Amino acid sequence: MPICFDLDGTLGHFSSGFVLLREALGLVWGETPTVEELRLCRGSTDWEIVDELHHMRFGRGLDETGYSAYETACVDRFREVFTPGAQAAVAYRGVLEGMHRLAATRQVWIVSGNAPGLLAFKTEVLGVDPAIPRLGSLPRHDRADLLRRALREGAGPHLYVGDRPHDLDAAQAAGLPFVGIGEAVPGEHRSLPPDIEADHLVAAVEAALESTP
Repeated sequence: MPICFDLDGTLGHFSSGFVLLREALGLVWGETPTVEELRLCRGSTDWEIVDELHHMRFGRGLDETGYSAYETACVDRFREVFTPGAQAAVAYRGVLEGMHRLAATRQVWIVSGNAPGLLAFKTEVLGVDPAIPRLGSLPRHDRADLLRRALREGAGPHLYVGDRPHDLDAAQAAGLPFVGIGEAVPGEHRSLPPDIEADHLVAAVEAALESTP
């Protein structure tokens, strides 16, 4: 019964993420997308966002080569910024520890909207156990597609832990119960603070799984 965790805003956060995304595209495309263009994007994954921006800028969709170029440039920018002694990521220690405890007895995935290379970098910075599988943003997949891909070989009940409305939307589209981190996702689901202790996170996730039909 795989339990899926989002990364940004769920396990911790990397400030200025969208600034670095725009800067990376500026390096690749020769012109940086504007904040206004970024706000027009409806998708929640790197593939969806960069594809939409590519349509705005060039009038056509993004291909795998273009996505790979973005991914390389974005990872490089994050490595430049989030280095020891420079800007630091904020890790939600209780959530991370709770996730690791769950992974000791259950199948746990990290399913994120980050491009795979960027997801690998961020999980390394946050100290995520390398044994926990990761699934990042893939061409022509939305977040619900990624969840279905992670869950296709495991028996239910399943669960998605996230922090934003698009995480809840993806969980509902994939038919999953949802646990929220923070206060950005209203609704009837369980909501936990980012500074929650590991024991309480594990208990909340276990309770959500037990209440799933």
